[in-house]
Amino acid sequence: MDKQTYETGLKIRSEVLGKEYVENSMKSADDFNKPFQEFVTEYCWGAGWGRPGLSRKERSMLNLAMISILNRPHELKLHVRDALTNGLTKDQIREIFMQVAIYAGVPAGVDAFRQAREVFAEQAKK
Repeated sequence: MDKQTYETGLKIRSEVLGKEYVENSMKSADDFNKPFQEFVTEYCWGAGWGRPGLSRKERSMLNLAMISILNRPHELKLHVRDALTNGLTKDQIREIFMQVAIYAGVPAGVDAFRQAREVFAEQAKK
């Protein structure tokens, strides 16, 4: 593991997902999935999100589209929250999911809208 890339990833991951979420993920890691948590932190968040060229907002937009197309509802809800943290508006998220429906199919769009609405409802209760 590259320590600098890992530290960069840990910083970005905490800023985007929230410090509490990341700390809980790392604390709950066991012998089986700890290497995976470290890998995700270094590779996805450090080497990927830490690259220059795209803003966090742009990366969030791409993630929303890709994750909704892959039908990963748990991850999509997480990234809808992150997208809001990274400055996307509900209107922008809606437009991303409209594009998903056009290019990946209406069922993918339906599910994406459903997941986003659940996140918005959760946040409205806070």
